[in-house]
Amino acid sequence: MKSSRLEAFSDGVIAIIITIMVLELKVPLDGSPKALLHLLPLFLSYALSFVLVAIYWVNHHHLIHLIRKVDGAVLWLNANLLFWLSLTPFATAYMGQTHAAPMSVAFYGTVQTTCAVAYAFLHAAIARQHADDDQFMARYALMLRKNRIAIAITAATIPAAYVSVRLAMVLIVLPAVMYFLPDRRMEMNEAT
Repeated sequence: MKSSRLEAFSDGVIAIIITIMVLELKVPLDGSPKALLHLLPLFLSYALSFVLVAIYWVNHHHLIHLIRKVDGAVLWLNANLLFWLSLTPFATAYMGQTHAAPMSVAFYGTVQTTCAVAYAFLHAAIARQHADDDQFMARYALMLRKNRIAIAITAATIPAAYVSVRLAMVLIVLPAVMYFLPDRRMEMNEAT
């Protein structure tokens, strides 16, 4: 299988995930500003999730171009990532509809943590294909450190949600800031 098929399938799943999330934003029957204001928590949850899913999509695009061979490990680890990402619409709606109640924020943090871990596993499988490339492996070691920090921060959102929802939300956003732009070290490897 070519990596282009894997990328196309993943792009389709991610597009569906984003579509499902936006469908949770129900048009109010009332045309007043108060009715729109009532949708603000759902909209903010959607906006956050859209950015997070978009970050995965951008970084996944760069990661897939590093694949030398689409083997069973890459296929299953990619499916694992897509599974966890597919829970994002549910977690988004839950957090928005409960106005970021601690349990819903902790659940959202759990979903984001599992997405981050799944991405790290996929990244590791692709890195193993480059074990003979010292330059790549040096770049990967730096990325691995960044991944571990992001996973630790995201995992901290789970207990933090019960202490302070605001703190938990900051912890959810922090890794997004870290990954907003794809890492140039990995982009450089695409050209090789």
